Amino acid sequence: MPGRATRKGRATGLLGGSFNPAHRGHRRISLAAIDRLGLNSVWWLVSPGNPLKSGRDMASLPVRVASAKAAARRAPIRVTAIERELGTRYTIDTLRALLRRYPRRRFVWIMGADNLAQFHRWKDWRAIARLVPIAVFARPGYQARAFTSPAMAWLRRHRVSSAGFRKGQAAPPALVWLRYDPDPISATALRRADPDWAERYAGRHPRDGVTGRRID
Repeated sequence: MPGRATRKGRATGLLGGSFNPAHRGHRRISLAAIDRLGLNSVWWLVSPGNPLKSGRDMASLPVRVASAKAAARRAPIRVTAIERELGTRYTIDTLRALLRRYPRRRFVWIMGADNLAQFHRWKDWRAIARLVPIAVFARPGYQARAFTSPAMAWLRRHRVSSAGFRKGQAAPPALVWLRYDPDPISATALRRADPDWAERYAGRHPRDGVTGRRID
């Protein structure tokens, strides 16, 4: 049930994004995080609007949530648009609100190396790192930029292994670097190959996987 405490020692992963559309790459990285970090589940935070992305070609929120629920089917993944309810736009504000609402949950933020490379551009990024552990999945072509980024220069001394995370040795700030053979698929490529993808989900009003509310 939403809001119920997690079992001791286990955490809930948070994977934020536009999910425009969601795809098997999101699913694979989430299942890998659950397996490698011993998570109870992963929440996909479908963003009402990403401050670092243009709104061009962005499908509606109900459409993106519906596509995410289809991609997450039969997996320990909850799809949520809770940021709209919380009234938050930036990750730091979302995390603070989630920690207030679910004080007995442990969260870990999940992102790819491409996001770590630009993490220093995020609002209050050091405060984010002090709130929750961060798990970063390697991505081809981004490792050098990620490892030489301003954020990595600060986070490097806080690295822990996935085994250490599972043992509860990852009080924030903590960075877990996960080597991974990623799926080459991307939402951009999917939109180019199928520009009418959103029409398959038009008119749907999916239920939020965390709050249970209908998304209109």
